Amino acid sequence: MQRRHLLAAGLTALPFLGHANTARSLLPRTSIRILVGFPPGGGTDVVTRVIAQQLGQRWDRAVVVENKAGAAGVIAAEYVAKQPADGATLLMTNFSNHAVAPSLHPRLGYVVERDFSPIVLVGIVPSLLICRREQEAQTLAAIVQRCQAQPGAVSFGSAGPGSIQHLALEMFQMRAGVSALHTPYRGSAPMLADLLGGQIDYSFETMASATPHVASGKVVAIAQTRLQRAKAQPQIPTLAEVGFPGFDASTWYGLAGPGGMAEPLVQAINQDVNDVLKLPVVAEKLMAFGAEDGGGSSARFTAFIASEKAKWAHVIREAKVVI
Repeated sequence: MQRRHLLAAGLTALPFLGHANTARSLLPRTSIRILVGFPPGGGTDVVTRVIAQQLGQRWDRAVVVENKAGAAGVIAAEYVAKQPADGATLLMTNFSNHAVAPSLHPRLGYVVERDFSPIVLVGIVPSLLICRREQEAQTLAAIVQRCQAQPGAVSFGSAGPGSIQHLALEMFQMRAGVSALHTPYRGSAPMLADLLGGQIDYSFETMASATPHVASGKVVAIAQTRLQRAKAQPQIPTLAEVGFPGFDASTWYGLAGPGGMAEPLVQAINQDVNDVLKLPVVAEKLMAFGAEDGGGSSARFTAFIASEKAKWAHVIREAKVVI
């Protein structure tokens, strides 16, 4: 009886072991690079390093995170698009270079649908509409009233033109029928410093970056920008709940390779990332960053990219956003 139980347990594990061997056999024996189009320490970088560590153990080879910052992730994306489609070079893509860049950069060096192989969605991260503790208008209704009373004067900071903070603001202005002042910075750090100092009024800052300041009590979180509340911030209502049904303006992360990757390789990597996302140590870290709802098939990620690209193309066109 004991022997039969052991055999049954072994047979149950065989599909997983077989898959792991397939993934390792399909990948090059060299180290694997995952490019990040942003500096070290940012949300995309941190999430990538969590995933890369686990993939390295599964694949029995080094998985190196390489930062190639510039142009809101476009430089890294253009580089990966030109690499061999053997899985040796991958991209942790996101909202900026796959959904927004095609509408903002007329001379973009890649076509999303042609030059990339979507592998798997890793996580979707809301932004938080925040203000400093001393700000008088600390509800969505009060902010709308203030924008109506002072058109073009109420300032919203962003990490730069075309960033999630900027485009969430454009969506907000469209939905609320108001005019505000977009104040771009070179990154979130200087923007948050000015928000805390009172030089700007509000920001749709990413949850990962805003959360420490909310926890310290230095800023107030008014609302979040996904359709449902993040597990890490269940007490903060969504904009959809407080007057803007369907409001969804979030950033996201996903693994992609160069266009033309063999389907068996895409599916093998997809399954390994799905397995990694289910590990408690990974799931807990991602949830702390606000990254949720990752995983699923490569087809799901392909459809998600298409929907995000269409959504932001509409906002950029209607708001006449240029950079």
